[in-house]
Amino acid sequence: MTNLHPRGAATGTGDRPRPRAVLPALCATQITSWGIIYYAFPVLNPAITADTGWPTGATTAAFSAALLLSAFTGIRVGRIIDHRGPRTVMTAGSILGVTSLLIMATAPDLPVFYAGWLLAGLAMAATFYQPAFAALTRWWAPNHVRALTIVTLAGGLASTVFAPLTAALADHMSWRMTYTVLALILAAVTIPAHALALKAPWPATPPPSAHTEDSATAVTRSRPFWMLAAALTLSAFTVYAVIVTLVPLLIERGYSTPQAAWALGLGGAGQTLGRTLYTTLAARTGVTARTTALIALGGLTTAALALTPGPYALLVVLSIAAGMIRGNITLLQATAITDRWGTTHYGHLSGLLAAPTTTVAAIAPFAGTIIAAPLGGYPQLFIALAAISAVGCFASLRSAISKAGGNPT
Repeated sequence: MTNLHPRGAATGTGDRPRPRAVLPALCATQITSWGIIYYAFPVLNPAITADTGWPTGATTAAFSAALLLSAFTGIRVGRIIDHRGPRTVMTAGSILGVTSLLIMATAPDLPVFYAGWLLAGLAMAATFYQPAFAALTRWWAPNHVRALTIVTLAGGLASTVFAPLTAALADHMSWRMTYTVLALILAAVTIPAHALALKAPWPATPPPSAHTEDSATAVTRSRPFWMLAAALTLSAFTVYAVIVTLVPLLIERGYSTPQAAWALGLGGAGQTLGRTLYTTLAARTGVTARTTALIALGGLTTAALALTPGPYALLVVLSIAAGMIRGNITLLQATAITDRWGTTHYGHLSGLLAAPTTTVAAIAPFAGTIIAAPLGGYPQLFIALAAISAVGCFASLRSAISKAGGNPT
């Protein structure tokens, strides 16, 4: 019998390729893209402002602008991937990423620096988790959770690999030269990986399931979709605000900066650990119950951090627990569409769902820091963030699809 998909392995669905090279390639490109485009900036920003005299707020705003542009560009990227596959989009995104870094490295003034970051925003939309999730969901469905878990585990190593590497480079050369070297690494890893590993045939758009709407428009106009978007957005605001304000919370309580940094870092390790547990959690819980429970647990760990002055070891445990919840929420977002509406319009719907969460990811760090003072300090801020998660829980309960439609809740 002729092998219809010579580049792929059997999927168990009879006619869909599951190309062997895709998963390791996307693991490598997620580590590299996140590590260089996203995590290098916090390491290099002090050197950038010291060398150029540009205000820290201005350079950070350029980074946030890139995230905001990424959020809204991702909607269009998702539509393209639904119809044409990820190869062209992700390869072009890698080229844009390299170009953006070279523009930043040679920027003579803030406007050019901003232009580089806006280009980086387009690159983020085309190379970060959302397009990778769309590719894996179509190629691996219905067993895509395992593939998504693996790629997010790899992506979780981005800061571990590239923050120290960026710091080491910056110790021996200027920030401009550091960005140039990182651009070369990004080009060497991601452009060929996306161009060569994503060549497999793109499976035809699957028909809608019997219990789902056959139109993306029908889904996006439904109450469950918008309630789900609200729940995940409120949760994301809490998550990203906590990440940025955990260190000042602990310092305010009298702990040293290294102690606070270790607590935050170990929370990141908890995030990776949490992702390894998601497959088991998904197999044993309904989609609405799982969503509500994870958002609630995120709020509870936030409240616990607010109400626990010590000892330090207990605060570290709470930080790890909060990280585990964050890790699960990443995969919750990745599977939210397929769990409810199948894979037919995954790229488009996932882009729409990710837009508000990416937006608050850009806003939350500033907002959390700004509102802490009027609230009376970081413990009060964490209580407020826990309350926001509680509202997210209510929205999650309202996102349930009726059993009359055939979907489990």
